[in-house]
Amino acid sequence: MEQTEQQTQIALDDQHWWYRGRRRCIRAVIDGLELPADARILDAGCGSGRTLDDLAEYGAVSGIDLSEFAADAARSRGHEDIHVGKVEELPWADASFDLVTSLDVIEHTPDDRVTLAELRRVTKPNGHAVITVPAYQWLFSAHDVVNHHYRRYNRRQLTAAATEAGWDVAWTGCFNSILLPPAAVVRLAQARNRDKPKTKSEFEMTPQSMSALLELPLRLDAALLRRGVRPPAGLSILALLSNPGESLTS
Repeated sequence: MEQTEQQTQIALDDQHWWYRGRRRCIRAVIDGLELPADARILDAGCGSGRTLDDLAEYGAVSGIDLSEFAADAARSRGHEDIHVGKVEELPWADASFDLVTSLDVIEHTPDDRVTLAELRRVTKPNGHAVITVPAYQWLFSAHDVVNHHYRRYNRRQLTAAATEAGWDVAWTGCFNSILLPPAAVVRLAQARNRDKPKTKSEFEMTPQSMSALLELPLRLDAALLRRGVRPPAGLSILALLSNPGESLTS
């Protein structure tokens, strides 16, 4: 990811409607899990650590990010077990965590199977992973280029990658569904200019005055997820995975 884009995202992580809405959706999923009282939780690709603030309500948290800048931001929030490194090479022992989250991360890695297998390695048998990725390769645009995305996904592709990495896929669904049509228009226009320099972050395109309004569709998605309803289409894909506990080499 470009440094200026990353700094923008970290600066907006607390208040931007997209991040707030995504955190609502993630909480809706985690609230439905039966985590132990002493759960250990990893956010792989933790960014500023804002998601770790929420995850800390469920147990002891750890984080890792490729960026020292992001890791410092996470530490400044009071999170201690924060590492700098690749999510494909995690510094924790096998079966360390009850829950792993990796939110809009695996599309940044060259081999998503390797990444998902490493996330599974550090997850306890019968533990879970909550994964989000951007949807639909046909929406690949300048936003993906500046964020160094290798790919976008459909649900079938994400399921295949997770299964090949040894996960059981409990379910997949989408969120940010209502905004898919207008966003598609913008992204398809950007796709024609994906190789041109991008001077402004997409996260700065919407004025703060519209933030509450734009978050409403994500509030609806979170409410649907709490009721077990998983929208079939949207700008993002969400998957709940479980670790069957069998060796990848068996």
